[in-house]
Amino acid sequence: MEYEYMRALRQRFFVEPDVALQREIEESWRRLSNRVSKEDQKRILGLMDMQAALMEETSLASFVSGFQLALGIAGELTPYSFARDEEDRAEERRDCCGKA
Repeated sequence: MEYEYMRALRQRFFVEPDVALQREIEESWRRLSNRVSKEDQKRILGLMDMQAALMEETSLASFVSGFQLALGIAGELTPYSFARDEEDRAEERRDCCGKA
């Protein structure tokens, strides 16, 4: 697959959705399924499957976009170096004291 590494990263940081909301959806499905024909139940389940697949793809695309944005931002940042910072300070002191 094209995004296997991204899928693995997303799964690593994925937070499960609210369990109460999942229960509410299941309970609503049970109540609805008692009221509609088997044919309509199959249609509804097909729609729910398509919606779940779309949400999965959207979620992965969103994660990939965020990851790429983070990489871009990280690439623009100058990494902090304690040694370089100390050298810059020493040079500033030398320039300040040398000119005085």
